[in-house]
Amino acid sequence: MRRLEELLERRAAFGVHLGLERIGALLERLGDPQRTFRSIHVVGTNGKSSTARFAAAALGAHGLRAGAYLSPHVTDVAERVQLAGAPLDAVRLSAAVERVEREATVVDTTSAQPLTQFEVLTAAAFLALADAGAEAVAVEAGLGGRFDATNVIAAPVVLLTNVGLEHVEQLGPTRDAIAAEKLAVVHRGAVVIAGVGGDTPMTTVVRRLAGEHGARSVHILEPDADVVDAPPLEARGGFQRANLALALAGVRALLGSDYRHDEAVAAAAAVVVAGRLQQIGERPLTLLDGAHNPHGAVALARELGRLGHVAGRRVGVLAILADKDVTGIVHPLASAFDHVITTAAPGPRALDPELLADRCRGLGLRAEAAGSPEAALLAARELAGPDGLVVACGSLTLVAALLGRPADHLAPPDAGQGPASSQGVGARRGFTSEQPPSDDGAGPPPSQESGGRLGS
Repeated sequence: MRRLEELLERRAAFGVHLGLERIGALLERLGDPQRTFRSIHVVGTNGKSSTARFAAAALGAHGLRAGAYLSPHVTDVAERVQLAGAPLDAVRLSAAVERVEREATVVDTTSAQPLTQFEVLTAAAFLALADAGAEAVAVEAGLGGRFDATNVIAAPVVLLTNVGLEHVEQLGPTRDAIAAEKLAVVHRGAVVIAGVGGDTPMTTVVRRLAGEHGARSVHILEPDADVVDAPPLEARGGFQRANLALALAGVRALLGSDYRHDEAVAAAAAVVVAGRLQQIGERPLTLLDGAHNPHGAVALARELGRLGHVAGRRVGVLAILADKDVTGIVHPLASAFDHVITTAAPGPRALDPELLADRCRGLGLRAEAAGSPEAALLAARELAGPDGLVVACGSLTLVAALLGRPADHLAPPDAGQGPASSQGVGARRGFTSEQPPSDDGAGPPPSQESGGRLGS
């Protein structure tokens, strides 16, 4: 894994350069591996990673060698390239990156700007999946869509999870403008399926934009769409059932009469999504969630409300990046928590915990700052008490920092203990969180565009 990160790390310095010319030239030199498999392109503000994972699992249930390309990752970069439900072998992925890097140096000599880290990884992912014999791949867009490095696949099926205000500097100041950027991945003849039902203005926009791009058909799902015959999902959160409905609709559109619903549902229901309402401790119940934009915070608050009565205190551990909409994230969570412990997620873009605590107090929350994610989690668990609730959220780098550190092991003995589910280890070298400064239902995390660093 270290070798893979070292190969990619030097490209991090090249920043963000929008456009598809470089990635197109690179893939051409590699033989256009993205043309060797069928694909489903997943775009939207939140829910993309979960939807792509569900779609890949459902495709695999049909006997296809199915993969997924995801962003961002939580604990290590290999998570982004999946085959048969697991990260692609790091040796295979490293070899693909090395080959891509050799060709990238040639493309760099003829381009005004060098290829970025995300472009190199995207090309390597497509190359590695093609070499591994992938037959169908669910591809998650980074930020937006029009100039995202993934917008080279000309997918026959495009899934739009939802549209919220985000990255307005890059995507535009309105939801209509943002939808236009995301649906620019639609190519002539594609089937578009969007989870925007109930949002009449956005439904109208989606139908218009898809038509302008020559979509063969447009299907609108309700945001609370469900798969009534699906069993309980391993992926936590009510919003995941809407993501599942969207993914299955996409797989049905791709496979046509070959689609087998029962097998698809069973496979997708077994998918585990790290960092989305992930439990890492008991007494108090301790959850990690990657919600880091207003849309995700609203969804998280809704899910926490569904937990019902909590006998102890409800305490949030909050870290937010300085370039995020702090008020938009904190405001929906104010009713979900009795108290907040702020901290700084690893990385240079973290908002100072004291400043974040002040912002929280200004929105009516009791708040205090802690010096590290671990200290914040421990303080929150002590404050919540064994019958309380602790939720760490606001940044994927915070989630990554706390994964691999079972919360029960941080608590004093009289706080109770129990099994904690966790995975991975926190910090990653050479990768920034979420997006470069300036897009998964409704819950959690965005990713980033065809330029820039890989983000968390």
